[in-house]
Amino acid sequence: MDIKIPNNILKGTLSGSKKNSKYIKGKIQRINSNSQELIQISLFTEKQVFHKNYTDHEIENIIIELLSEYFNNLELFTNEFIYSYRITSKGKVLSNKHKNNQELLSISHNKQKNYQINEGDIVPPLVDLGVMTVDGKIVKANYDKFKQINRFLEIINDSIKDEKNLKIIDFGCGKSYLTFILYYYLVEIKKINATIIGLDLKEDVINYCNNLSKKYNYSNLEFICKDIKDYTVDDNIDMIISLHACDTATDYALYHAINIKCKYIFSVPCCQHEINNTMNNNYLHSITKYGILKDRLAAIYTDAIRADILNYCGYKTQIMEFVDFENSPKNLLIRSIYTGNKNIKIKEDIDKLIKEVGCNQTLYDLIMKKEEL
Repeated sequence: MDIKIPNNILKGTLSGSKKNSKYIKGKIQRINSNSQELIQISLFTEKQVFHKNYTDHEIENIIIELLSEYFNNLELFTNEFIYSYRITSKGKVLSNKHKNNQELLSISHNKQKNYQINEGDIVPPLVDLGVMTVDGKIVKANYDKFKQINRFLEIINDSIKDEKNLKIIDFGCGKSYLTFILYYYLVEIKKINATIIGLDLKEDVINYCNNLSKKYNYSNLEFICKDIKDYTVDDNIDMIISLHACDTATDYALYHAINIKCKYIFSVPCCQHEINNTMNNNYLHSITKYGILKDRLAAIYTDAIRADILNYCGYKTQIMEFVDFENSPKNLLIRSIYTGNKNIKIKEDIDKLIKEVGCNQTLYDLIMKKEEL
């Protein structure tokens, strides 16, 4: 394969899985391991991630091998340029490069930035997660995750302003590293009287999280094994977060929040299959005949409908970038703050979109159809 890989790679991504590829994406990151600079490649399947480190001398052959067997797209970042490669259906390699105007992490020259949590703040969940060392230093290989965590906290902080007490539910919490860090941030840094409940279907995950909560002495952080659909939400909940709750689980989290007029909603949608599986519009065939375009279009429709329904129900709603796209394609966050000012006129837009796309959408069924009865 005729590809020349640049020297001094800082990071990169592998995408566009070939047919029957066992990997769905790959991430390339320069790291510092035992005082040696290496390049780590992380390969993701649907359920697992595999990490392996290489020297600069080895990396060209490894990347070419991965492109030959598993991926069609490659993007590489150096301090000076961004290199893009694409393999066509006929096996031809297309490439280009352009000047890199982004501020990238350099292992030896890391520009200081003010974060909600700073290097030197020893946060037990970040240490256990491998993002931070026991003396409060950021692990370079996990710097992107550190930035993502701070971006989430920054969005929260910009929204809550002068709150002194907060009762929060995290729907679909999973192993909850963000939940633990949010609790630490609100209680230890912001000095807010915060109570958080995490909800998930997996009993082993819930037991794991409750044990961690005891380990950290987080007395007002509790985890419950329950289906989102069946959970009864108290009227006094101030904030509902839903980070990567799969498919319609996000809709049920938003539905609960709307029902109690919850003041703050922060949702990062995930795995939006519903509209993808039900859309029926012949005019969109030129787009939907391509699986990846149909998937992205369905996700856009899904989030647009959710945001408009929140606006209709009295929320000021924004859809904002959560993390850089090269770190995760699931990079959008829905932020809603309850104002009580219902946008009644937007109902016509929502109904029209549902009709034109020819789809089913759970939050629409739970809120809009319910009002018609």
